[in-house]
Amino acid sequence: MATELHSDAEVTDWWQGLGLPGLIDLHVHFLPERMERRVWHHFNHGGPLLGSGWKIEYEWPVAERVARLREMGVRAFPALAYAHKPDMAVDLNAWTLDFARRTPECLPSATFYPEPGVVDYVRRALEDGVKIFKVHLQVGGFDPRAPELDEVWGLVAESGVPVVVHASSVPVPGGHVGAEPIGQVLRGHPRLRVVIAHLGMPEYDPFFELAARYERVALDTTMTFTDFAERGMPFPARLRPALRDLGLSGKVVLGSDFPTIPHPYAHQLDALARLDLGDAWLRAVCWDNGAAMI
Repeated sequence: MATELHSDAEVTDWWQGLGLPGLIDLHVHFLPERMERRVWHHFNHGGPLLGSGWKIEYEWPVAERVARLREMGVRAFPALAYAHKPDMAVDLNAWTLDFARRTPECLPSATFYPEPGVVDYVRRALEDGVKIFKVHLQVGGFDPRAPELDEVWGLVAESGVPVVVHASSVPVPGGHVGAEPIGQVLRGHPRLRVVIAHLGMPEYDPFFELAARYERVALDTTMTFTDFAERGMPFPARLRPALRDLGLSGKVVLGSDFPTIPHPYAHQLDALARLDLGDAWLRAVCWDNGAAMI
């Protein structure tokens, strides 16, 4: 059984104890500096809907954040950026792809937005070797069923490249969130490899149903089961058997939201271990399932 974690310094011993070669985290953010400062300001200071926000644990320079991931043995991670208005995605994709070229562990990452030219730049991103996409339906405020995106979803489904989709109502309600909009996309493109961020928290049930229904739909663990999440959006005990089954069948992957989190990275892993779903489940979630996607 995995040992209890108290600090990031213990992470390497933790995954070695599970017999893993490291960790694969599919929900990590690296952003252009100006955009990152604005995101951090938002979470540090909160707002009318976010409340008081939270203190970001890793508000560090880029090099220090990459070094911490390496020290902990995170062997693969993305630089998830997401467009929230037109004419952003192309520049963001250029930045994230360049960051991946300079950072060997970073998966080539990209985003898209419903706008003229989206099919062309998504096709170009795939040709450039993108391994993962990210879209944020809440922050972006767009409908994934937008006609501009239908061909994009088809291209991505054909490629098999995963798309991390923030489709739930945390941290604030708004946009075209909930399981129904992305569920309608999946009905039209059932081979899409969608990764639902945060296990769909707090709307766990309908997103678990999507993962059970569609072969390539998975869920990431980002911030779930942590003390922070359990205080306000506790995971329902009735879904624990489904969580175990989905994890062992390749449909739950490790996510953290590093660096914009209110706790040490080690706490996310400890939160997973204390679910007591077994070492085989932890090995699947923390390495095997992510490795199969990328």
